Amino acid sequence: MRIIKCPNCGVFSKNKDYCQACNTLISEQKKRALKEQAYKDQEIAKVTYAKQNPNLAERLKKHPNIFFKIIGWILYSSFMVVSIIGSGLAWLIAMIAAG
Repeated sequence: MRIIKCPNCGVFSKNKDYCQACNTLISEQKKRALKEQAYKDQEIAKVTYAKQNPNLAERLKKHPNIFFKIIGWILYSSFMVVSIIGSGLAWLIAMIAAG
């Protein structure tokens, strides 16, 4: 049995998650669980937003107008080429540094 003092009103409660007088959350385990759930919900919201709102090149690749589709593919291809060149340079620098 544990007795917890409410930080809001000062009433002592026994083995309760909430204060009997003011209904304030006083359980540390419950507070931790609520924080974890809020963090998980925030991460899910970030992933959902990223999935529902693709970047410009992805949106243009799926556009119904062929002109915009071509521009989207050019942007996507140029980004991929720049990424490949950057990773190749990083690999080369790592190999030179390794000896």
